Amino acid sequence: MKNSLLTGCLLLGVSAGPVLADWGFSGAPQPNAFVQSGDMTLELQCDRIRFAPAGYQDSEDIVKQQGLSFRFLKDGSTETGAFQAGPENASIQIVDNFPVEVVFQDAEDYGFVLEQISANAVVNLSMKDQEVSYGIFDLKGSSKAISSLQSACRSGERMEGTSMEAPEGIVYCGGGQVKRQIEYLIRQNATDEWDANVTVNGETIRAMTAYSYFNNSVPPKGFLVALLGEDQSEFLVFKDGNKNWIEFGDYRYGQCN
Repeated sequence: MKNSLLTGCLLLGVSAGPVLADWGFSGAPQPNAFVQSGDMTLELQCDRIRFAPAGYQDSEDIVKQQGLSFRFLKDGSTETGAFQAGPENASIQIVDNFPVEVVFQDAEDYGFVLEQISANAVVNLSMKDQEVSYGIFDLKGSSKAISSLQSACRSGERMEGTSMEAPEGIVYCGGGQVKRQIEYLIRQNATDEWDANVTVNGETIRAMTAYSYFNNSVPPKGFLVALLGEDQSEFLVFKDGNKNWIEFGDYRYGQCN
């Protein structure tokens, strides 16, 4: 349920304050604006939000309730807008073994959420129809990050429908006794969790992207994304300066074109 102008004092079910952290933006291969501090992460993608609360139990609770409320505050106490995600307007599920993913059915709903995040000081992610908070995030710097995200998403839409090539046409080669040539494509406007394709020696499988593959641990230097294949395969994509490689199984596959 969308409320464009709501005022009043927000009474939290738990004692918590906004997480003070800088917002960031990451471009290709999957544009996202994000803020991370302590044990919580909030990530905005082109058509969905991923929220990793402090504990897995909270993720399970959100999915069980099939609801997540976004409450926007201009000064930490005065609510200026709200949006309640539920089965009627979004799909809510756990992805990558931990974060909750909210995929909006209507682009206007997601546009409203992004607009409110950009314009306000704090967002409180809370339990559906209750004053119990899962996480509170400071929104300072979010406007610039969201502007970069929206620009990158529009660029991705213009490129939609082009040939299925890996980003920048990169091909990865290597292996042991069995030599492999690997390419991948991330689809910006996927309608389900299978938002990538991986091609190995000419055979293509569907895969899910996992940007938080290492959960709250510090990822290895150069890590971009993990591609989790529908056949249980896992491809870790890296870029460090001019070096591009994929780690698959026990082998590292370097750029070969």
